[in-house]
Amino acid sequence: MLPLSEMADAVLRTADAREKTSLSRSFAAEWQAARTAGETPEVGTASPPDQPARPDAPDLLDPRDVPRRKPGSPAGRLAILHAVAHIELNAVDLHWDIIARFSGTPMPIGFFDDWVKAADEESKHFNLMADCLEAMGSHYGALPAHAGMWRAAEDTANDLMGRLAVVPMVLEARGLDVTPSMIATFEKAKDDAAAQQAVAALKVIYAEEVHHVAYGSKWFHFLCGRHDIDPKEAFHDLVRRYFHGALKPPFNEEKRAEAGLPPDFYWPLAG
Repeated sequence: MLPLSEMADAVLRTADAREKTSLSRSFAAEWQAARTAGETPEVGTASPPDQPARPDAPDLLDPRDVPRRKPGSPAGRLAILHAVAHIELNAVDLHWDIIARFSGTPMPIGFFDDWVKAADEESKHFNLMADCLEAMGSHYGALPAHAGMWRAAEDTANDLMGRLAVVPMVLEARGLDVTPSMIATFEKAKDDAAAQQAVAALKVIYAEEVHHVAYGSKWFHFLCGRHDIDPKEAFHDLVRRYFHGALKPPFNEEKRAEAGLPPDFYWPLAG
C-alpha cells in the first residue's frame, strides 16, 4: 500500500476526469479498508504539483466570460450540470491536495480520514454529474468552464488554516446555499427523465456536502485550539486575506449550522 500522500499526488497528476475519479475512489477504498481493520497506514510526505493535471476540455475562461443561460431552459439546465461537474472535479483535487500539501503538518489521523472520505464522495459526485450530462446527450468538457477554481488552493498553498477557512468553510458552504434552488429548477421539468435523474444526483450531493463543510469547521477549530486563538476572529482575518470579494447572501443558515458554521462567522463578511 502506497503512503497516503503518494496516493494523493498520483490523483493530482492524473488528467482524464474519469480516470482521476476512478483512481481517487480506489485509493480511498484501500485507505478506508485499512482503517476499518484497525491499521494506521503511513501518511508520508509529498511534493504535489502547483496545479493538478487537467483534461484538454473544457476550455477554461475568466468567470466574466462564461456564457449565461436561462436556468429553466434545456440549455440552461445542461449548463448548470456542467458547472456542477466542474466544481466537483476541482473538489476532488482540492481534497487530495490538502492531504498531499500538508502531509508534513502534525495532525491526528482523523484529519486524513476525513479528507479521504470527502475526496471519495466528491469523486462520486463528479461521476453522478457526468452521467447526467451523458443522459442529456452531452459530456463533461462540452461547455466552457470557470478558470478560477484553483485560485483558492494557490493562495493558501502554505497556510493550512487559510485553506480550511476558504475552501470548505466558504466555497463549499456556498454550495449549501445554492443547491436547493438548483434542485427546484430540475424538479420543474417533471416530464424530463434526465432532469429527474439530476434531481436525485443533486440531492445526494446536497446531503454529503454538509459533511465536507463540517470537516473544515472541525479542523479549523482544532487548529485554533492548538494555537490558542479565537476561531471567529481568525476566520474573518483569513477570509479577508485569501477570499476575493464578499460572501453572497442569502445563506442557508440551517445547513450551515448543521455543519458547524454559526451566523456570526459569515454575516460580517457578507456584501
